[in-house]
Amino acid sequence: MPLFGRKKSPETTLPRERWEPLPPPPEPGPDGLRSMDDHRDYLLSCLTELPAFNQQILDALDLSICEDVYSSIDMPRFDNSAMDGYAVRAVDVADASPEHPVSLPVVGEVAAGQDALHRLSPGTAIKIMTGAPLPPAADAIVPYENTDRGTDDVLVHEPSVVSQHVRYVGEDIRSGAQLFAAGDLLGPRAIGLLAAVGRDKVLVRPRPRVAVVSTGSELVEPGHELGGPHQIYDSNSAMLAAAAKAAGAQVFRVGLVSDDPSEVLQVIADQLVRADLILTTGGVSQGDYDVVKAALPELGATDFASVAMQPGKPQGFGLIGDDRTPMIMLPGNPVSAFVSFEAFVRPAIRKLMGVTPYTRPVVRCRATHDFGSARGRRQLARGIVSLDADGGRLVELTGGHGSHLLGGLARANAIVVLGEDVTAVSAGEDVEVWLLEEVYG
Repeated sequence: MPLFGRKKSPETTLPRERWEPLPPPPEPGPDGLRSMDDHRDYLLSCLTELPAFNQQILDALDLSICEDVYSSIDMPRFDNSAMDGYAVRAVDVADASPEHPVSLPVVGEVAAGQDALHRLSPGTAIKIMTGAPLPPAADAIVPYENTDRGTDDVLVHEPSVVSQHVRYVGEDIRSGAQLFAAGDLLGPRAIGLLAAVGRDKVLVRPRPRVAVVSTGSELVEPGHELGGPHQIYDSNSAMLAAAAKAAGAQVFRVGLVSDDPSEVLQVIADQLVRADLILTTGGVSQGDYDVVKAALPELGATDFASVAMQPGKPQGFGLIGDDRTPMIMLPGNPVSAFVSFEAFVRPAIRKLMGVTPYTRPVVRCRATHDFGSARGRRQLARGIVSLDADGGRLVELTGGHGSHLLGGLARANAIVVLGEDVTAVSAGEDVEVWLLEEVYG
């Protein structure tokens, strides 16, 4: 379905000399490094939530609603049976017991979706199905299991009381009641409630369209043969595309771009027409071939910073093209790229969707062993969280410190966050953790 109004023009943006500058970036610390929190807050301050529009309720799953929603109907709409059984007057079966069952003539039957045509006469029963309307004068339901399931006459073995197994009009939701407020997140149960009150569309912010690009002449597409001894398969774009999709985005994995500046500029420019956010990996450090850092200022206003975090020190951000499309430029090492995604890109995607909180909640876990950290840097270590016998959370590090060690990252289910002043953690100490997955016993 086309998303109208999300781009001003389908024309490819070409390089030009001057662009409207970015807002002033935060000042670095005495060591010349920008704090991780300052960098994240700066990126988020440069982003604006996407405009809302009406979407089908299934497409609105996990999105932020942008309107207050009120019920136009009562739920239930009419008094009805909560069980398969017999509609009766409670007074007629008050003395029923297994030893002395009460016999009632069955004078009719009503199924779900039918009208209850007959008024219940004293001393009679009407067979009724779950969800069927309660016949006039009936005030209780005797479930099948408390009867002999008779068709002409029914023997009732247990007493019933007034209102037993009856659902009354409006007992769940009254017409006019508020169901959702603007800002609420729509999960599966919320989608069910919208459908139950007859809503097929709802006003929500759309999923951001994220274009993911890997740069590097050494990269080869998975599924193809490696062409030389120094080539490697591109894992970053697949990993980051999957992470963006898991965060709620609509993702376009663009593929590989060489270290040719003109090719990088053309590929990025081509994405501006369809992307709400462009995500690149590689080419933002201090090397001679860090082409993204060198070339991107031609397409828009950019900010490159050294962030006080490990891994993930080199970071880039820009507002690209005439529409000032946000672009986040991540390091090329796989662990650095993923950790940077969690620190900066996931919050950016959530802000574009208008979903809060932007960051993952911090939980406390008990370290299972000693480990160290570099002073002055926010350490983001890969961890495995498990539960002890009492349900408490434990965490151990996995994968070592190398930012290229993808095997340890794949095994991790959490990121252990150690502050700039932390140099050592002892077994048994509590540490802060971002859970990447639910942990079960």
